[in-house]
Amino acid sequence: MTSSFPSDPGHDLPVVVIAGRPNVGKSTIFNRLVGRRQALVADTPGVTRDRKESETTVRGRRIRLIDTAGLEEAAPDTLFGRMRASSESAVAMADLVLFCIDARAGITPADEHFAAWLRRQGRPVLVLANKAEGRQGAAAAMEAFSLGLGAPLAISAEHGEGLADLMGEIADRIPDGPTQPRRPSRRERAEGEDEEDIRPPGPLRLAIVGRPNAGKSTLLNRLLGEERMITGPEPGLTRDSVSVMLHDDEGPIQLVDTAGLRRKARIDETMEKMSVSASIEALKMAEVVILALDATLGVHEQDLQIARLIEREGRCCVLALNKWDAVEDRNATRQAIRDRIETSLSQMKGIPVVAFSALTGAGVNKLLPTVRRAYDVWNRRVPTGELNRWFEMMVSRHPPPLVQGRRLKLRYITQAKSRPPTFILFGTRTDQMPEDYQRYLVNGLREAFDLPGTPIRLLLRGSQNPYAPTK
Repeated sequence: MTSSFPSDPGHDLPVVVIAGRPNVGKSTIFNRLVGRRQALVADTPGVTRDRKESETTVRGRRIRLIDTAGLEEAAPDTLFGRMRASSESAVAMADLVLFCIDARAGITPADEHFAAWLRRQGRPVLVLANKAEGRQGAAAAMEAFSLGLGAPLAISAEHGEGLADLMGEIADRIPDGPTQPRRPSRRERAEGEDEEDIRPPGPLRLAIVGRPNAGKSTLLNRLLGEERMITGPEPGLTRDSVSVMLHDDEGPIQLVDTAGLRRKARIDETMEKMSVSASIEALKMAEVVILALDATLGVHEQDLQIARLIEREGRCCVLALNKWDAVEDRNATRQAIRDRIETSLSQMKGIPVVAFSALTGAGVNKLLPTVRRAYDVWNRRVPTGELNRWFEMMVSRHPPPLVQGRRLKLRYITQAKSRPPTFILFGTRTDQMPEDYQRYLVNGLREAFDLPGTPIRLLLRGSQNPYAPTK
């Protein structure tokens, strides 16, 4: 396993970093430039804690855009100190810094302090006077000349004012880099290759989910080999879903760290509701989901609820037992966790389990290979002939039960799709098939065709009576 940053093509792009003190509209600017609501936005200081990254196109130029936490004076060992250190590391690799101030609030001592700090960094800086709606706002933006960072650009990210000028300034100031590739025309695709052949395959989409303080961000940092996410003893540090790219031996992986998921009864703040919504959305967009557990605490009911959500969404799952170095009786703990999972999640029987310590790194190297194997299972297809030979054997071994004195007639089975493996069973009165017989077939599919841990869908289709009256 290797870190993504040296080899990831996205890191050859010009880097544009949005910086400034809290609550000046950095995330709103980020969303405007990306073209979608990707970063959480609320009228509360300090919403952004971890760096948020996205590739986007500005005037035909591809850039890597980074949203940072608010710059604040704080001791290094505090949460705000760790947030500032993360923002400073982003500025250190920037090709252009967008230093954002609040035009309505005017120039504050904090703005002056961080402007002086930026001048010492030797990075190109463009001052953005945000919230400069109307004539008064534009006039107030001129105060930013006093920062000594050049002419400010008056914008209103919330209302979309000045964004065209901002994009032009960014395109003019960044170094030469890749441009947006031209998409082949419909005629070119018809005459040549299929569109799927032209477009390079995307990375594996992987999300890390779990309860607060399970070590999700520490795990992401360990996989990347750098302190990318804010970590600490405080539960709930991660507020937004943060996507990063890494590479393993088999190719690129788009990895998303998410906010901790708690029971609905305990979610009462608007900010936390937004965080949970972002986490669930990341889970739905993923192909593989790592469910991180604190091994010292075992399986909590909330962990099972998250696992059921993963199964309901049809995603494959890897169970990650973190803090394994702190477990005393490892054999008993592993067996207790497996028993709880097998009993409560029979629909995900055989789910792969990896035990490790994200803090020390012990065992983390087993995680991504397990993810790749789970992904292969999730994509598996079974030949129709082999599937129906198995089906005939299953029916002869255990015939369908009688329903209202009549036996169900099951004709044949086929796999409709993978991701997750989905099978269609044809017969008469299949809508009356008992749940236990469906479980018998699903368990047989899992064992016969080596489909451990992945959700399996069994759809029932009845034969249409040609003599039945039409509606």
